[in-house]
Amino acid sequence: MARYTDAKCRLCRREGIKLFLKGERCYSPKCPIERKGAVPPGQHGPRLRKRLSEYGQQLREKQKARRLYGILEKQFRRYIDKASKNPQVTGEVLFQLLESRLDNVVYRSGLAPSRSIARQLVSHGHAYVNEKKVNIASYQVKPGDLIRISEKAMKIAAVEKNWTDRTKNMPKWLQRKGPIGKMMRLPKREEIEAAIDDKLIIEYYSR
Repeated sequence: MARYTDAKCRLCRREGIKLFLKGERCYSPKCPIERKGAVPPGQHGPRLRKRLSEYGQQLREKQKARRLYGILEKQFRRYIDKASKNPQVTGEVLFQLLESRLDNVVYRSGLAPSRSIARQLVSHGHAYVNEKKVNIASYQVKPGDLIRISEKAMKIAAVEKNWTDRTKNMPKWLQRKGPIGKMMRLPKREEIEAAIDDKLIIEYYSR
């Protein structure tokens, strides 16, 4: 399966926002966004850029969402198609589907320092949903499901190091007690941390 293997901080700088792809580094002064600001990547530094067209704005918002959740174009398009068939607001349903992915729930529950590490833990068979091993990162977690990762994975992810901070920042639609997280309900649009305009994404795929 194709995946991005270059420097992850370049993606944050390209999109102009923190995508939290590097775990603890994103919260430290070492983060390039903190040191250099939202400066586009490139060896020649910031250049004079033309104002984005309407299409360009739509494309950037779509790329932000894809890179934030670590999803390839084909899979992201499937989420769009599924959300558009739902009678509710398409943008909200889209982000509910993305937030309900198992790798994202593991990350948002504070059981892994980043989504990429959460995905690795899931794919290596360290994640359990209702005490059943699940190794599919895109598995859709449902309200009421209990999620945990193995004791070995807890040490790998170094969760115990920042236990308090991670629990404090947990969204209200999730709960966690020790190494076990629970999805209480689907998230509301305003509870999703991503600073992304879902309307522009929908417009991009409606062309």
